[in-house]
Amino acid sequence: MTYRELKVPGAWEITPIQHGDPRGVFLEYFQGDPFAAALGHRFDLRQANCSVSAAGVLRGIHFADVPPGQAKYVTCAKGAVLDVVVDIRVGSPTFGQWDSVLLDDVDRRSIYVGEGLGHAFMSLEDDSTVQYLCSAGYSPGHEHGIHPLDPQVAIAWPTTARDGRPLAPQLSTKDLAAPTLADALATNLLPKFDDVAAYVASLPR
Repeated sequence: MTYRELKVPGAWEITPIQHGDPRGVFLEYFQGDPFAAALGHRFDLRQANCSVSAAGVLRGIHFADVPPGQAKYVTCAKGAVLDVVVDIRVGSPTFGQWDSVLLDDVDRRSIYVGEGLGHAFMSLEDDSTVQYLCSAGYSPGHEHGIHPLDPQVAIAWPTTARDGRPLAPQLSTKDLAAPTLADALATNLLPKFDDVAAYVASLPR
């Protein structure tokens, strides 16, 4: 298993080793100790989520207040999604920047989205199944969103599905009503870079 930090610090791409034979494939998609060594602290699993999405479904950009935030270790068990992390930490050297990883059932990569970062993905196939390991449970009053089509963030979302069909983004009512990054900044909705760094530094090694 290999670990690569993305251009947004605090986010990682994880690539597993797959063992295949005529019966199928086996892999480990999460390894606690090696991941903690790469990350610098342990990942405390508190909740596991699963979503199934039609092609074109766009979920995010979601984030949580820090502390405690909600780190996510995300993989795609079936289908394919473009998974995106956005730096929304006020004061970060990479504030407003984003990076992405293709998660699918071929390479079976995962992405880690650390506390204080924004997370979104677009499904590239019908019935794409995404699994999230989360460091904190759902807390409605402390979870927020930024509009995933915000031109300031300017995420290059795919326009074509895996089978060649055109993709039209499908958003939930909640995500459609989410503020822009500028509006979230103006209303002090975003986490502060120094607060996130202090919280992450306090996590068990």
